[in-house]
Amino acid sequence: MSSPPPSDSSSKTACLIAPPVGPSGESTACSSPSQRSKTGSRPGGKKAARRIDPDYLNWALSDFSGYIAADELYDGPFCILSIVDNRTFKRLLYQVLDHDPIHVDIEAFFRRFQAALAARGLTLKGITTDGSPLYPEPIATVFGQVPHQLCTFHILKEVTRAVLGAVAKLRKDLASAAPKLARGRPGSKAARQAARRKKRIAGKVGALFEHRYLFVRHHLTASQRKVLARISRGQPQLRSLRGLMEEVYRLFDRRCRMATALDKLARLRARLRRFVRLRKVLKKLFMPGLAKALVFLDETQLGATSNAVERGNRRYRKMQKTVYRVRTHRAIEVRLALDLFREQQARTRAETTKTLHEARAA
Repeated sequence: MSSPPPSDSSSKTACLIAPPVGPSGESTACSSPSQRSKTGSRPGGKKAARRIDPDYLNWALSDFSGYIAADELYDGPFCILSIVDNRTFKRLLYQVLDHDPIHVDIEAFFRRFQAALAARGLTLKGITTDGSPLYPEPIATVFGQVPHQLCTFHILKEVTRAVLGAVAKLRKDLASAAPKLARGRPGSKAARQAARRKKRIAGKVGALFEHRYLFVRHHLTASQRKVLARISRGQPQLRSLRGLMEEVYRLFDRRCRMATALDKLARLRARLRRFVRLRKVLKKLFMPGLAKALVFLDETQLGATSNAVERGNRRYRKMQKTVYRVRTHRAIEVRLALDLFREQQARTRAETTKTLHEARAA
């Protein structure tokens, strides 16, 4: 009488205890009844944090351009310091602080980066930061006389905000000059004239609000210039604001050198001194460190903006919206390390995807 076939559970147990042996004496693998476990199949944050110092820096600095961008990102009680290559857009170094940074923290962070460069025989050629006062002193202490560029985007952002504020103030003054009318329909000739004047002023105020962007737009078309001339008719201060904004844009024209731009800045400041109200609004143009925003005119390879590091900050903000657990010091560190590890694997991942698509199409 033949014995009954073994059950599935007994066969699984047999495979776990002793794998079956084939006729030639080689073991044959048992097929797994369930899906492959995903545990350990993807690089976790802790694994990436252990590999970031030795492996990632060698890869990131293999094609180091010599130009970096540095910035800080505030997240509640924490602050993330970052250094990014301004040409290859690779994040080179980061540090998470549990307090607002001071000069000592920035200097220690820069010394870590300087030690990594010295260990590989690399030198720094230029650095770009925003207008924060945290950076000039540590940069001079650690890197010496390296060219330091202030981000032109942050400078123009402050100036355009001031110009739009001045336009809003003039718009409010124009609206306050409208005559006040009594309730009901105007009966007398003077009341009808006052109503027509109030309607014209309301139209001007509405046009100034609708087309306020024309006062700060970099390039204007012919039709936009006609609109700007129409809405600023009878308002010389509005025309002066647009003229000053065009001069500010001409400061950052790459076709001129830094000495020429400094001459333009001196003439612009002299012109502003004649307009008391505009001088108060555009006081950003009188700060002594504005010359550092023009260094890129002589250093052709130096980045004019710190967009290389800002894009990493935006990626962190987007990640934090979907991963709520990134709220502690340790979680932020391992998540940043995982982001860097994925960036290192991006090229091979893209090549693998391309190969799979070509094989599927064939």
